[in-house]
Amino acid sequence: MAGRGRVRGAVVAALCVLLVSPSGCGGPAAGDSARAEVQHLLDRRAEALVDRDASAYRETGSAVAYERLRAVPLADWSYDVTGVRRDGDTATADAELRYRLTGYDAAPVTAGRILRLARDPDGDWRVVSDRPARKSAQQLWDQGAVDVVRGRYGIVLGVGRSRESLRDFAALADHAVPAVSDAWRGRWSGRVVVLVPDSLDGMAGLLGSPASAYRGIAAVTTGEVGGSGRAPADRVIVNPDAYGILGPVGKQVVLTHETTHVATRAHTGAATPLWLSEGYADWIGYRGTGRTPAQAAPELARAVTEGRLPGELPADGDFGFDGDSAALARAYEGGWLACRMIAERWGEARLGAFYRAVGEHRQRAGAVEDALERVLGTSPEEFTGQWREYLRAQLS
Repeated sequence: MAGRGRVRGAVVAALCVLLVSPSGCGGPAAGDSARAEVQHLLDRRAEALVDRDASAYRETGSAVAYERLRAVPLADWSYDVTGVRRDGDTATADAELRYRLTGYDAAPVTAGRILRLARDPDGDWRVVSDRPARKSAQQLWDQGAVDVVRGRYGIVLGVGRSRESLRDFAALADHAVPAVSDAWRGRWSGRVVVLVPDSLDGMAGLLGSPASAYRGIAAVTTGEVGGSGRAPADRVIVNPDAYGILGPVGKQVVLTHETTHVATRAHTGAATPLWLSEGYADWIGYRGTGRTPAQAAPELARAVTEGRLPGELPADGDFGFDGDSAALARAYEGGWLACRMIAERWGEARLGAFYRAVGEHRQRAGAVEDALERVLGTSPEEFTGQWREYLRAQLS
């Protein structure tokens, strides 16, 4: 019996040698080995980029991204390889990119990437290309070399734009940040990052959406929504086509509006209706401009004078970008006037407290009702009636 056991052990050992990699029974498979090699390569590549070591970066492959990111201040940059598919001396790697801008991002931007690799004559992997993963948005450097202009409170990154135009955005940001801090009493970074692509198509690429969804929209803000307690890496992304036709006041209102979203992000979540989040951002945007309700809310003014007074506050569905532009304008204007009414009747501090009280809830049901009662001492029915009367008084 002892001898038979030794024979059986020898057979098993032989099968291990024949069926697995040369590293031995239980060693890493070829795919795991390639993944480890690629991860090491990308670690070197990331370190070279952050350290601004052009020579070391070129040793890892294509230097296109390095040249395009030369002006961008990077606090860190890393890849997490999630899979590698080999085909002889070429490979495709799936990875999650994380990066932060120095002085602006407390949490990283994350993005799915696909990297093409090839072996060089020495048998080492090199990066051939690095592009967005399927269903992932572009990053600004995917569209070209990034130019950077710093202001006192913001940083502007642009592609295909003149430095003069980027300085104009930096000046707008330097006005927007103090304006938001003066109205919003919650804690926030007091800084803003503005991305300016060269066209509407470039904006859509950064958002991973069709251009038709943002035609006529001057800017949007991206970032984490939902009260995790972290400070997310917000970005204000500009549509230069729509932004360019605005007047000086309109440009400032838009950027101040978007900066408000950055400031209030930690207190904006699933419980916050769009009439409140967008209306509050417009309230700060228009605060101090001297614009009257009739001037700032022309579509709603037209509806009221024609006898089409809204019966209810705007629903979330009224804020869709791809529908009727006049209806979208009325939704924004209605939310703004609701917040303006709160500020006038209950005070600006109470308006901010109401915003935060709504955002404290984890879900929509009961959030506004509870905050109306606790902070403003009213009910949804009473508040809606007061808002309708306010519209009639301000816009008729």
